[in-house]
Amino acid sequence: MSDHYDVIVIGSGAGGGTLVHALAPTGKRILLLERGGRLPREIENWDPRAVWLDGRYSNSGTWTDAATGKRFTPKQHYYVGGNTKVYGAILFRMRERDFGAVAHVDGVSPAWPLSYTDFEPYYTRAEQLYRVHGRRGVDPTDPPTASPYPHPPISHEPRIAQLESDLTRIGLHPFPLPNGILMDEEAMQTSPCVRCATCDGYPCLTNGKADAQTICVEPALRHPNVTLLTDARVTRLETDPSGRAIDRVVVERDGVREEYSADIVAVAGGAINSAALLLRSASDTHPAGLGNGSGVVGRHLMMHNNSSLIAFSTVPNPTKFQKTLGINDYYFDDGDGGPPLGAMQMLGKSNATLIGFDAPEAEDPADLARHAMDFWLTTEDLPLPGNQVLVDGDGAISLRYTPTNLDAHRRLREKFTGLLSSIRCREEVLEGYGYRGGRLGISGVAHQNGTVRFGADPASSALDRDCRMHELDNLYVVDSSFFVSSSAVNPTLTIIANALRVADHLVDRLDAHVPAQRAVPVGVS
Repeated sequence: MSDHYDVIVIGSGAGGGTLVHALAPTGKRILLLERGGRLPREIENWDPRAVWLDGRYSNSGTWTDAATGKRFTPKQHYYVGGNTKVYGAILFRMRERDFGAVAHVDGVSPAWPLSYTDFEPYYTRAEQLYRVHGRRGVDPTDPPTASPYPHPPISHEPRIAQLESDLTRIGLHPFPLPNGILMDEEAMQTSPCVRCATCDGYPCLTNGKADAQTICVEPALRHPNVTLLTDARVTRLETDPSGRAIDRVVVERDGVREEYSADIVAVAGGAINSAALLLRSASDTHPAGLGNGSGVVGRHLMMHNNSSLIAFSTVPNPTKFQKTLGINDYYFDDGDGGPPLGAMQMLGKSNATLIGFDAPEAEDPADLARHAMDFWLTTEDLPLPGNQVLVDGDGAISLRYTPTNLDAHRRLREKFTGLLSSIRCREEVLEGYGYRGGRLGISGVAHQNGTVRFGADPASSALDRDCRMHELDNLYVVDSSFFVSSSAVNPTLTIIANALRVADHLVDRLDAHVPAQRAVPVGVS
């Protein structure tokens, strides 16, 4: 088998998997390199003890907190499909205003070099591809589009329907969360899954979650021009003597060094690992790291301020699939003309095992679980240049990170606790330590972004507006590294939309052609 390809894609998650899926019908030879293997489908996929307490699917190793020198286990997963194998499958568009400059408590979130209008058609394609269920026009921050969601929203179960009614009664605007899930429409009106209470943090045994492996990678592999190598850790990218093009992708498989080359190389290992790979690839022509003449590679790391909070309903909450409702009334202001606070949404339902882990002193975790109602709060994190991915001489990763907008996040939490009596919940709130302790700290890297930002000016950005590195002719980055700001919504749909946008650019660059009959999403078996 020849080791030269038209395109090499590094990483099979939301960015890399989607890019390969979009390019597969062109007939170009494509190599997809995935650091991990296929996550096993087994009954433990749904076992909270196996997933959360035993860390059965945790394969990230450890990184270092540069501020303290302490090692930690990041919420990073190396599998075919990347972190989407365990994500919550909530697929938001960034709000239209998120693409412009937004003033926050701790500073200004900068404007993007492209507008919402540039991304809108790709958001529509991304929603179609990832089978998003939702309803337009209910969320007051919903950005404009002429396209309805491709599937109707997941119906609320009775206790969540009551929550929706209570929130509406006090003047808020609850809306159906945009869920990426693979279910037929008749089943969706009853329960999206008979057995699984949540997508959050769990693999899906039934392949019902719209993850990158199920939606993109496996369909792409039906094309004979696409090759997937698993357990293939890319250790270095090497350039030709000019330093302007990647001519070798160095891979370690089973302790053996392998080398591959391609006309185009696309990096999609996640914002932290992608930045680390570029920094590890320093050379005489790129002494500060590959494509890092601007000095921004590895900087501006953003991870959101996220909190997992468990409220307790005054009446039992027998909901099976709880993640159907969101609240964005405090997204762009605090309700009184003050600064943005962020977003609230439902989380998957905690059971007695997790409640017992979160509250070991509880006398009856099962009773608490029967009344539990789980929420997720997100506040935007600002792109500080000092928030940084670092690598040492051995290539090990350290993170230097200080969160921003903590006061706004505190006020968002106060808004939430102020709703408890109105939504028929007790006054106390339990922090979800299954997510590593209330507000996610440095280990909660699931929303990582911003480390290889894009822009028009090579002095202040590493990528151009097509996500090609300014300093290299054939190297692209297609995960969340390219973000300029983090907004306060889950980043995954924007990663997917951008991968589709970059794919269109690469089709033109490769002088390729996507047959009309293959230009629509490939079906999933």
